[in-house]
Amino acid sequence: MKAAKKYGSSTTWVLSNHDVIRHATRLSLPKVEDFFTWYKDNRFNPGLDEKLGLDRARALTMLLLALPGSTYIYQGEELGLQEALEIPADQMQDPQFFRNPDLGISRDGCRVPLPWNKSGSSFGFGTGGAHLPQPAWFGNVSVEAQDGVKGSTLELYRELINLRKSLQTDEDLTWVKHWLSPSLLHFKRPNGWQSITNFGSKPAKIPAGKVLSSSMPLVDGKLPANATVWIK
Repeated sequence: MKAAKKYGSSTTWVLSNHDVIRHATRLSLPKVEDFFTWYKDNRFNPGLDEKLGLDRARALTMLLLALPGSTYIYQGEELGLQEALEIPADQMQDPQFFRNPDLGISRDGCRVPLPWNKSGSSFGFGTGGAHLPQPAWFGNVSVEAQDGVKGSTLELYRELINLRKSLQTDEDLTWVKHWLSPSLLHFKRPNGWQSITNFGSKPAKIPAGKVLSSSMPLVDGKLPANATVWIK
């Protein structure tokens, strides 16, 4: 942000793209020393904490959307999609996979066509079918399954994007050194709204203010672990 301001430019933020494992899955992973070995050996039985990963993903997206500058959203993250890890080797299409078959790493898992409907041909992606196999669980996180459902990831993204548009201000922020909890990442924007993210493992007290939105419901006025809130 300092460099952008110095040269009269702006900042750009991103969590996922078509070359990396979806961040909801990255944030679900167990702690491992060698990711590539883990991926090769555990791709079909990864032991992910998907709820934790999705909670973290929602919180981080909310944090990024509060920062000055532009934010890129990769297709499917607005549905909270996990990586499609279960694609068989004979259905892979990524050239990287075929160049390094012993490594077993493929980018196809984040490129699977999106699920629009709960069921049907390619979950509504098109009558011609999907060019990569879609997992059965796609229907549960489809647009149809989340549309209009309060608290769903899709509705959270819609709410945040609308709020962000109305809250736009100068590309500045003020960091707040928090006396309430060292696990909080807290900053203020020039027009009075604030973003607070709890990176700790326990709910944390936050300053008083009107809650504009939160990635998880507050509990007795406290911000849960792995959650972000916007207040004003």
